[in-house]
Amino acid sequence: METIRERRWLVVVLLALGLMISFVDRTSLSSALADRAFIREFGLNSIERGWLNSAFFWSYGLVQMPMGWLVDRYGVKWPYTICFTLWCGAAAATGMVGTLWALILMRLLIGVAEGVVVPATYRYLANNFAESEKGTALGIFSIGGKMGPALGAPIGAWIIVHHSWQAMFIATGLAGLVWLWPWLTQVKNDFPSQQELAERVQRAASVPLRNLLASPVVWGGLLNNFCYAYFNFYCMTWMPAYLVEQRGLSLEKSGLYTFFSFAGIAVVAALAGWAADRLIARGRDAVMVRKTFIVAGFIGATTVLLGAYAQTLEMALFWNVASLSLLGLVTANNLALCKLTLIPKPAVGLNTGLQQVATSLAGGVSASLSGWLLHTSGSYETPMKAIFIFLLLGAASTIILFRRQWAPKISG
Repeated sequence: METIRERRWLVVVLLALGLMISFVDRTSLSSALADRAFIREFGLNSIERGWLNSAFFWSYGLVQMPMGWLVDRYGVKWPYTICFTLWCGAAAATGMVGTLWALILMRLLIGVAEGVVVPATYRYLANNFAESEKGTALGIFSIGGKMGPALGAPIGAWIIVHHSWQAMFIATGLAGLVWLWPWLTQVKNDFPSQQELAERVQRAASVPLRNLLASPVVWGGLLNNFCYAYFNFYCMTWMPAYLVEQRGLSLEKSGLYTFFSFAGIAVVAALAGWAADRLIARGRDAVMVRKTFIVAGFIGATTVLLGAYAQTLEMALFWNVASLSLLGLVTANNLALCKLTLIPKPAVGLNTGLQQVATSLAGGVSASLSGWLLHTSGSYETPMKAIFIFLLLGAASTIILFRRQWAPKISG
């Protein structure tokens, strides 16, 4: 029994590392877009930078539900393996292109391949973890999503400064392939037999898409994931440029402060998930505990506006780090609540894919809308006002829509 427990948590660590690599590859572009040589080479304005930043999210969102369907039926190991290899290859190939349209194509390909990451992870957690363990598991998993940009930003900036943007894409893309060896050797094959596949199809059909769309809980999750991701992806796509262009930092220093922000949210996310699990294990209501953490995180993150209007560089950097770190109170608890706690087990993959559509839509809207707001206003304060509004909407959605009686129904 102990061996099984150890293997479960090992797989969670591998899933977190896979997520980290995916975020390094999806956010490496943000370092390039803060590099004047890269901008000159492709002749980019702020709106075109927004298009480039958003391209990944449109294809990523398009495949989320198909990927949820795929892992519900065919397991986690082999779909993940194939997609992982494809996105690392596309990330490395980005360093070899010479036109804007080729750049956009590579971003679209990365988005398609990375679409497997989250649905596969939630399928694995639903199959292997109890309610009082999910917050901790998701806290560990979410560290990967935060440490990806935290490490990717300074490493990417360093490679660009000391070598070139081409070398940065090639190096970060190919380095991730090292992860495949422990994944292939340590994770058991869960590809189903014909009999198992028939059983999985029958189970998945017990909670059809119409049942999900009829649930206020699912719509609350869509709102929450959009609002959370809007701020999170703004920081991934525009933070280096903001620190360079509005706060006057060098590209290398902008990477360092991007690291602090994402390291902060990673630590808070892990601690908040663990703390919620401990409260639930002591008999507290899981829904109420997780809702409390989520609302506190959304409200705490609104301090981003204090950074926007700060008069000194020191205070701007402080609130830049603090606001994103406080959003970590939302991370694991929101993931558990809207994708596991209130969702019937047979529908976890499909619902996760549906929720990820909102997440990816937020990434596309955040990257492109922020670029447009910056272009029209000439200041980063306007994009941050939009973030403030979405954070308040997320808090309201959590309070109103997450109720047990509104969870999706299993068809008889």
